Amino acid sequence: MDYKFENKKLLYQALKHRSYLAYSGECRTASNERLELLGDSVLGLVVTEFLFDKFPKETEGILTNYKSLLVSGRLLAEIAKDFDLGGFLLLNDSEERTGGRKRRSLLADAVEAIIGAIYLDGGLPPAKEFIHHNITWRLDSLLKNGQLRNNKSLLQEHCQSLGLCGPFYKIEHEEGPDHKKHFTVSVTVDKKKLGYGEGTSKKRAEQKAASEALQRLDLI
Repeated sequence: MDYKFENKKLLYQALKHRSYLAYSGECRTASNERLELLGDSVLGLVVTEFLFDKFPKETEGILTNYKSLLVSGRLLAEIAKDFDLGGFLLLNDSEERTGGRKRRSLLADAVEAIIGAIYLDGGLPPAKEFIHHNITWRLDSLLKNGQLRNNKSLLQEHCQSLGLCGPFYKIEHEEGPDHKKHFTVSVTVDKKKLGYGEGTSKKRAEQKAASEALQRLDLI
C-alpha cells in the first residue's frame, strides 16, 4: 500500500476486527466497522464517477453491473491478499483459529475500512488515488472473465434500452443422468438466435449463450 498515514491510529483502527475488542477492552465503536461504512460510501462514489466518465453512452443498468464487479467482496478480498492484509488484522484467538485471516468477508471489510481511514486522514484525493491504483484499473480484465460478469443482465439491459424483443432462452438439448446433466441453451433476440451455450446447469449454459450474443452485438 503506497499511502503513508499522518494519523497512524486510523490505520490501526482500520485493521481492528470487533473480536479484538475482547482483548483491548474498548467499546464497539473502536473496531473498524465505522470506517468500513465510510469506506464503502467513498468507494461507491469514486467507482461510480469513474464509470460515468469512462462510459458516457452506457445506461444506468449497465453502469450498475460494472460497479457491482468493482465493489464486490470477491474482488476486494483479492486485493487484500495482494497486500497480505490478513496477516495484519487484529483478531482474537477464536476468530483466528476459525480462519479469520483468510475469510473473504473480513478481508473485504478491511479494505473498505482502509479506504475510509485514508479519506479521513488525507481527504478524497488520496482515497481516489488508492482506489484507481488498486481497483478501477481491473475492470477490463473483469469484463473478459465470464465468471465475474453477469452476461444475462448485460444482455437484458441492452435489449430494454433499445426496445428489442427478448432475450429469450431455450433448452436445445439436455442429456445425462439427473446428478450429471449437460445442457445446451440458445438465446433469441428479436426472433434471431444470437448465441448458444453449454454447461452442467441451465444457469451456466444461459450465461454462456448470453456471452456469445454480447460478442456478436460487439458489446464485449
